[in-house]
Amino acid sequence: MIYLLGGSGYVGQAYQALLTQKGIPFRNLKRAEVNYADPATLTAALRADKPAFLINAAGYTGKPNVDACELHKAECLDGNAVLPGRIAEACAAAGVPWGHVSSGCIYTGSRPDGSGFSETDAPNFTFRQNNCSFYSGTKALGEEVLADTPNVYIWRLRIPFDHRESPRNYLTKLMRYQRLLEATNSISQLQEFVAATFACWEKRVPFGKYNVTNPGQVTTRQVVEHILASGVLKKDYVFFKDESEFMDIAAKTPRSNCVMTSAKLASVGIQMTEVNEAIARDLKRWQKASA
Repeated sequence: MIYLLGGSGYVGQAYQALLTQKGIPFRNLKRAEVNYADPATLTAALRADKPAFLINAAGYTGKPNVDACELHKAECLDGNAVLPGRIAEACAAAGVPWGHVSSGCIYTGSRPDGSGFSETDAPNFTFRQNNCSFYSGTKALGEEVLADTPNVYIWRLRIPFDHRESPRNYLTKLMRYQRLLEATNSISQLQEFVAATFACWEKRVPFGKYNVTNPGQVTTRQVVEHILASGVLKKDYVFFKDESEFMDIAAKTPRSNCVMTSAKLASVGIQMTEVNEAIARDLKRWQKASA
């Protein structure tokens, strides 16, 4: 059996779908039923149920976007930085290996040579550099809390998207925004992300950090071109002239735009679809939300 925390969220629901599809028994541990933020309570549940593995998809992202984290700092800090440490304590006490959904939003830009950040690169969009959103700062702290923790995977998700219309879907966001910021990013196809992360456990690859992004990088304009070419939406897109105008008009806190490499994931035999191919494929099978 697998334990799943945060199963009701955007990423958590994708894990539920994957485990159901694979026919793998799992328990979607709801905080209202079992206070998994309390190490003693979670430890007792783990010892009683003896799951083979635990997936932590719980966290605080803010709705409709990370600007909301600036208004709910206590909840954001607790969900992204404190909770992972409490889960680590319980899993260690019960002897349960686990995986933690982290974020690539702890980086900004790319390496000096233009290549993507790897797992060995120190985060550069954090409280320590005093240049980040509160959300990114807490996600970086969450990784610091788990430093040197054994028997844990740290999976870095980056701007999730898939073929279903949703306010959490990057493609949907670009379709709905009135104006866009031109940026270059690595992004993660949601179903491929959950499949790749769970494959880490299935294949028993070495524990540690993994950038789980689709190979390659993509600009905002390239994604817009994919949307228009698909016929899903016809729209005259307008872009901010630069990031300063974006911050003045549309945002309360800086955004992480970064390029990452998923070469480490590929090196252990886990492949994801090239990013442009994945976007085009998902737009081709686009599903609008039911009214």
